[in-house]
Order: sequence, then structure tokens, then C-alpha cells
Amino acid sequence: MAAVERLVTVVDVADEVADDRHVSVDARHEAVLTDGRRLLLLDDRGWGETRSWATVSAQEVEETTRVVVGPDEPPEGRTREEMEADHWNYLARILRGYGVTVDAQELRQLRHDVVFSERLLTRIGQDPGAAAR
Repeated sequence: MAAVERLVTVVDVADEVADDRHVSVDARHEAVLTDGRRLLLLDDRGWGETRSWATVSAQEVEETTRVVVGPDEPPEGRTREEMEADHWNYLARILRGYGVTVDAQELRQLRHDVVFSERLLTRIGQDPGAAAR
């Protein structure tokens, strides 16, 4: 049985209307298995801001991506540790639903890559071809 090798979040431009004054990003969080399969973990994440795409850096997108795919900030009465445990247990349950057994703590230790779509790279002024090199 294939094991989880790493986590990947693919980010893309989310806005339906090309508008340089509104930044909108969709994030799709996946588990990559040792056999090459990719399993969807979260597809309801993303963010938006009222600012120019010209002011957005790749580093900002990567950092924000890691935040929006979890774990969430703790509400009053909960600790960060509890929220982190809930998050990783939730992702492990999703994977068990696919038939992949993984411990939440193991999942937490995996490498997490953020992959930019060509559209997003172009929007932030980066050469999409350079990312493939």
C-alpha cells in the first residue's frame, strides 16, 4: 500500500474578472503518495485582499498559503496545540477515507510544497518557465 510522501498545496488566481486591484487566490491542498497518486485534502481554502497584484511577492503567497491550509487560529477557550492536533487528525481521517493509513503526527512532519500555477506566476510578475527549471 502506498504511503504519504509529502503534502502539496497548489495555488491559482481565483478571480473571475481580471482586476489588478483585487488579489484573490484559491488553494488546493493534497497528499502525494509514494506511488505518485495525489489525494485531495482541502479544496475550500484561499484568500483575497484589496491591493494591486504588482505588490504581491511569491514569498507572501507561499507564507499565506501555509497559513490558510491550517491549522486554524484557536478560538477563545482552545489552545494552539488543541487546534493543531484537531487539524492533523482531521487530515489523517480524510486519508483513511481514501484507504491510506497515516498517523496524524507523521503527517505533521511531512514536507509541504507550495506550487504556483502559471497564471499566478504571471500575475505576480514571475516567469512561469523559470519555475520549471
